[in-house]
Amino acid sequence: MSVILHLRGETKPKEARAALTPTTVQKLISQGFTIYVEESEQSTFNINEYKKAGAKIVPFGSWKTAPLDRIIIGLKEMPETDTFPLVHEHIQFAHCYKNQAGWQGVLQRFIDGRGTLYDLEFLVNDQGRRVAAFGFYAGFAGAAVGLKDWAFKQYSSDNKDLPGLSPYPNEKALIKDVSKDYKKALKYTKGRTPKVLIIGAKGRCGSGAVDCLTKIGVPQENILKWDIDETKKGGPFKEIADADIFINCIYLSKPIAPFINYDLLNQDDRKLRTVVDVSADTTNPHNPVPIYSIATVFDEPTVLVPTTKGPKLSVVSIDHLPSLLPREASEFFAADLLPSLLSLPQRNTAPVWTRAKALFEKHCARVTRSSKL
Repeated sequence: MSVILHLRGETKPKEARAALTPTTVQKLISQGFTIYVEESEQSTFNINEYKKAGAKIVPFGSWKTAPLDRIIIGLKEMPETDTFPLVHEHIQFAHCYKNQAGWQGVLQRFIDGRGTLYDLEFLVNDQGRRVAAFGFYAGFAGAAVGLKDWAFKQYSSDNKDLPGLSPYPNEKALIKDVSKDYKKALKYTKGRTPKVLIIGAKGRCGSGAVDCLTKIGVPQENILKWDIDETKKGGPFKEIADADIFINCIYLSKPIAPFINYDLLNQDDRKLRTVVDVSADTTNPHNPVPIYSIATVFDEPTVLVPTTKGPKLSVVSIDHLPSLLPREASEFFAADLLPSLLSLPQRNTAPVWTRAKALFEKHCARVTRSSKL
């Protein structure tokens, strides 16, 4: 069975990544796939790169009226203002399986259109591990933004917030830019370097954060790498308030005690200035960082925490941090996803796809049950 993939243009502001790169398009076409790619003004990849790889170029948004035999692939969720039924098979991150705000409405669109969702977050192998994830670059970018915000606070007045951010062309450019801010900040701290506490430091995301901080020059003894052993006693943790920067890299799968609370934050001697919640599960009722309620964006990367004592504290809760390094993050992700995509002709029997479809149907049943209550 031949497969036709249609790469839709992303609509989330400053989302420059792509689920398919020109490299993976070329490999898929060599295996008999047909690939349509929408024109996109914000993609990190030039449309001519896709054309050269053999893709058929189509207008932005044309997936909505595409033939039903095309599988629509993208990355981020569609605009909340869209409500029309979804009639195709879709591969994307939908953020609707963990009771996030609006989850029922998202799934109802698939139910109404008799479409199918293969959620990228839940494509897993036989060991239950995700086949592809942006975790490393989410942690890498999160650490960069966190350090940039901490540095900004050292030489700026409290009535100013970290300015907007734009994607970098490559990792080298990001490191150069953040290192400049970091070195400037150290002049104001008289050489005192920040202490950074990372929860989930041994995972993909945490290792990315450690890598970024190391490349920028944060001393290893100042990078506190927490994981299961350090958090098994349960939060909240005073050590977070005693750090300058806290980076949360855990994947939340069940309710846990909060890592931090206002009792710890509302102290005159608190050192914490910046929190980076890489998971950005803003609307999850079990968010272990319950000190903010909105997802931030690249144009306004931080949100103020309403503390009553201590220095100014901000949260970075951008839910697509890897877009700060869109080309490298996309290539990394697409390469991991490729083996699963190659099994799409057998998606009715290939475990990675049958598991994803069964999970989709399970959550659709939840919507149907709740609508009858």
